[in-house]
Amino acid sequence: MAVFTPVSLDDINQWITQFPLGKALAVKGIASGIENSNFFITTESGEYVLTIFENLTFEQLPFYLNLMRHLAERGVLVPAPIANRDGALTVALHGKPAAIVSKLEGGSQMAPAPAHCAAVGAMLAKMHLAAVDFPLRQPNLRGLDWWNDTTPQVLPFLSDSNAHLLRAEMHFQETFASCAAYKAIPRGPVHADLFRNNVMFVGERLTGFFDFYFAGCDTWLFDVAVTVNDWCIDIGSGVLDPARVRALLDAYHTVRPFDAHEQSAWQAMLRAAALRFWLSRLYDFYLPREAEMLTPHDPGHFERILRERISTAAPALF
Repeated sequence: MAVFTPVSLDDINQWITQFPLGKALAVKGIASGIENSNFFITTESGEYVLTIFENLTFEQLPFYLNLMRHLAERGVLVPAPIANRDGALTVALHGKPAAIVSKLEGGSQMAPAPAHCAAVGAMLAKMHLAAVDFPLRQPNLRGLDWWNDTTPQVLPFLSDSNAHLLRAEMHFQETFASCAAYKAIPRGPVHADLFRNNVMFVGERLTGFFDFYFAGCDTWLFDVAVTVNDWCIDIGSGVLDPARVRALLDAYHTVRPFDAHEQSAWQAMLRAAALRFWLSRLYDFYLPREAEMLTPHDPGHFERILRERISTAAPALF
């Protein structure tokens, strides 16, 4: 969501004629995030979000955009992709894939209470169930294979302590991923990046999940762990807040009950979710790409979370 590919209002107006949205009246770059170029667009027919994809290809994008459409059609609160007059959801802009989706109501809740966490848990479970019959399949592109590729690239930048932590956790996760209990965990399409800034609220009413561009097929439990590791923690220490954890897990379990395999894997999955984002933040911090508006996140945040998940017993799933 940084701006790697700047666009002007004139650029937009030449491009947007193929969509049934009318003339573009205003465009504003979105500064948060570090993967794609995102813009708020105001047109004669309403407000939208334009994304120019900096890494994903035309071949990869149908999974994400059609997943969003599939979920929206089943009552999950997500942005609806807008097709052009030929029915295409992805159209080139400045030589890169681009898409327009509807803009959600409200704003991000950066200081969530248990009620917000419960709403997120219930909608996440609904999303998982709604995607069971989604016909396209794509692996989580930031899963174990990516962790193995990325680890040797970031190791030279780490202190001895952190290098030891990374090597040890990679060994643990490779062993975990090969065990029978892991392979028995339910799976399907997941969001894989459901942080506080990727959910919209009006008061305590959840109005939508967005930014599905890390989605893929993985265990549903991994998606829950990613979400808990952001929504239910003390930001400074990474320690889980029991009230928020309980609210999110109970709400999820009411819609899509957890099973015994998931309970046995829960602590390992919380560690996996912390490792995934520690690795990506290390990569973005030490091997950054140039962008007009780029604010890489502190890798130390997920290092602390990972150490905390290793040292402290996980709360019960149900």
